[in-house]
Amino acid sequence: MSAPGTAGGGEVAAAALRAASLTRAVVRSAVVGGAVGLAASAAASALATHFARRVVTPEKVRADDVRVLAVEPDRVVLAASDLTLAPGRYGLWTAGGATHSQLGDVIGVEEAGRGRAVVRRLLGTDAGVLRPGPGRWSGWFHTGDPGRALGLPFDDVVVTSPVGDLPAWLVHPADGQLHGKVWAVLVHGRGGTREECLRALPVLHRLGVPALVPSYRNDPGAPASLSGRYGLGDTEWVDVEAAVLHALDAGARDVVLVGWSMGGAIVLSHLSRSWTADRVRAVVLDGPVLDWRTVLQHQARVHRVPPPLGRAGTALMGSPLARAALGVEGPLDLDRLDWVTRAEELRVPLLLLHGDADAVVPVGPSRLLAAARPDLVSLLEFPGAGHCREWNSDPDRWEREVARFLLEHL
Repeated sequence: MSAPGTAGGGEVAAAALRAASLTRAVVRSAVVGGAVGLAASAAASALATHFARRVVTPEKVRADDVRVLAVEPDRVVLAASDLTLAPGRYGLWTAGGATHSQLGDVIGVEEAGRGRAVVRRLLGTDAGVLRPGPGRWSGWFHTGDPGRALGLPFDDVVVTSPVGDLPAWLVHPADGQLHGKVWAVLVHGRGGTREECLRALPVLHRLGVPALVPSYRNDPGAPASLSGRYGLGDTEWVDVEAAVLHALDAGARDVVLVGWSMGGAIVLSHLSRSWTADRVRAVVLDGPVLDWRTVLQHQARVHRVPPPLGRAGTALMGSPLARAALGVEGPLDLDRLDWVTRAEELRVPLLLLHGDADAVVPVGPSRLLAAARPDLVSLLEFPGAGHCREWNSDPDRWEREVARFLLEHL
């Protein structure tokens, strides 16, 4: 994903909190009598529907979550929070997304008016001009295309999918050779764009691996699905199949698949449903959604959504009512998206990278899958890393371990 809680996830969380508050009020009033009880039931049903609809609806506006207090030539001062105090390197969006800056390590923490402030290294601003004001914290340290962001040679290409032409980047390896190699196909998470995948390109480039980075349905700049809703991996896998076919037609011998968050669910759906799955050598997943029920139950608990409401919303996604109530193309098969239960079906080597402080997609299912299939699945946990922030917290380790894994399977 990026799941509820990351890109656009603040809106989902806010909706969940509003739903929880209203539901508690409804339940308290229900004791007055049967008529009120019926009203309470109807209200709870509506709120469960609202919760589920927000999960499958792409967000167009992303909420600011940090504040820039001061900007100096080589450092920035921000209001202290769990986000701004996190170790590592991060991106910072300001001016409504028009400005992107790259921030490094924490230099210090100091008192600032009524609260604390954190001082971080300012490594650069690659879009716009950084000024004090509200901003949005991001795991996207790089922005733009592979050439502008990383200086890597690439082509803009088009992947032909059943929903239409999908914009994609084809990033050339260090030796410039494309034909006869194992290619990588990179799949971003919920609410993200291809820029989420930029962090993986330098190590692939050094390894001599051509990298295809496609958009998929409902991305900005890509065709929408018929419903305009996320399928949580149950529908988007067809676009990954199209990307794999593009790679094979362009000379790839086989592919490795790399996915972030909901991109993990998409990749695993491709493995189990596509006729091209036998051309997949190995898989790397970062903060992956391996079981949507666990993710949604966790989010409901974190945001104090009453358990019956959370369960009702989750059940609605897979019910015959899903099309009419949520606007999706059809019921979402959450059993088919549960890879902890389906662990025995895995047939390719799988590297999982997961932060043990992931508050969006909990690490538990990754641990369970690794324990169930130690013959194929390796799990590397990143202490203190949040959702899809494993690279941010320790980029050297991330690149070293991904390179080691890929070299075993190229």
